[in-house]
Amino acid sequence: MTDDVGLAEFALGLPKAELHLHLEGTLEPELKFELAARNGIELAEKTVAEVRATYDFTDLTSFLAVYYPAMGVLQTADDFHDLAWAYLQKAASQGVVHVEMFFDPQAHTSRGVPFENVIGGYRRAAVRAETELGVSAELILCFLRDFSAEHAMSTLMEALPYRRWIVGVGLDSDERDNPPSKFADVFARARAEGFLLTMHCDIDQPGSIEHIRQVLTEIEVDRIDHGTNIVESPELVALVKERGLGLTCCPVSNSFVTEQMKSDEIVGLMREGVAVTVNSDDPAYFGGYVGDNYVALAEHAGLSRADLVQLAINSFQASWLTPARRAAYVAQVADYAASHGVALEV
Repeated sequence: MTDDVGLAEFALGLPKAELHLHLEGTLEPELKFELAARNGIELAEKTVAEVRATYDFTDLTSFLAVYYPAMGVLQTADDFHDLAWAYLQKAASQGVVHVEMFFDPQAHTSRGVPFENVIGGYRRAAVRAETELGVSAELILCFLRDFSAEHAMSTLMEALPYRRWIVGVGLDSDERDNPPSKFADVFARARAEGFLLTMHCDIDQPGSIEHIRQVLTEIEVDRIDHGTNIVESPELVALVKERGLGLTCCPVSNSFVTEQMKSDEIVGLMREGVAVTVNSDDPAYFGGYVGDNYVALAEHAGLSRADLVQLAINSFQASWLTPARRAAYVAQVADYAASHGVALEV
């Protein structure tokens, strides 16, 4: 059985989970202007084109210099709800049926926004997604690694009353001179409190492979974000495979900070049986939501439909869903593949 659906349409319709998505990175210019007007904030840019002209990123640092100031328009619980709801609608249109979304409370509490505004708005959108879109949505609290470990610990304590709303904790922001080991005590406490753990190991950072070693052997995370520099160590690749850990890769955003999207590494790891996944990272800034990332990687690396199906299966296998829910979503992927004439390997 075959059909006439093109690769892009197939990729967009493929049921998938998104595991590496920063809610603050979904702030599209149009919504930025809307929230600025709502909150009486005057922006330096006057048009959408002017906002997009600032997106001239050559590395992680230049991206963060634009990323954090933009968050100033987020003030109230309604603002955070509207941001997450806009993303969730877009994600649903690109085949997302489950998402585990990062949020950065310190980027807001450090400028006087109450923690409850942040988590309350995001949680309301997540609940609404389940009922109105059929999208399962969870929240992952990320600590900013360029803040102190003490600030991270205090943020963890502030999050405990909302424990049932947060599936896990992560670590993001500027990796330079901020190794995972800096936050070992924070993550040990988070583990004791019942949170699942992940950490960013951004591509091509100073000490990348050492940071990956730390997250695997010292922190003992449940997943790694980015992490494709792991190919530098066959021993660590073997360890990830042994533990069945997922890597949440972001091809389009990779292409902004390196010469290409790390397609060779992503595809090579997939061929080795590592649970690599495809995600959008900060789609408002990098110009591609998760389905767009599937298409971009497929076109760049010459992937087949069966390859895309494997990536979608990986996205659920690497998720923090219960085994039963994970299996149900994988079956949904298999049904979609079969309906388009794609045979799965058994």
